Amino acid sequence: MEIYLMQHGPALPKDQDPEEGLSPAGKERIHAGGKALKKMGISFDVILSSPKKRSKETAAIVAEEVGFASDKIVETEKVKAMTPPEETVQALSELSGAGRVLIAGHLPSVAETASFLLTEGSKAAVQFEMGGCCCIKVDELPTHSGRLGWYLTPAQLKLIAS
Repeated sequence: MEIYLMQHGPALPKDQDPEEGLSPAGKERIHAGGKALKKMGISFDVILSSPKKRSKETAAIVAEEVGFASDKIVETEKVKAMTPPEETVQALSELSGAGRVLIAGHLPSVAETASFLLTEGSKAAVQFEMGGCCCIKVDELPTHSGRLGWYLTPAQLKLIAS
């Protein structure tokens, strides 16, 4: 399985949007990231999103850019910001037949999930930026011996997209 972890894009402040949806710059950043993923030949069998507006918008934009049906996005509490990585990995393990999964989520969850998949007993520090994305390859779940395929910053994704 290939697991793609993406932190949502920059959001509007609460006083402008109580639900903290993506800012115009955040939407632009995620569109560029989605275009880059498509250029890289990446598609998804499943896209998971947290119930938060900025995460749902991130998932929907990436889905649009890579040609994934937005009505197939799975909204789940298992990728919320404070969800323990064990719960996120358990949710992943229940996706039978999924070869490529994108999680559009939050910190610290995406970083802790990456660490859980890559190491045991200590934490791997994967420095996520809003709109950045990484790919971790695993043979089975749960695991602590995943392989980091790559991590791309929003700036790198934008370069690929252009």
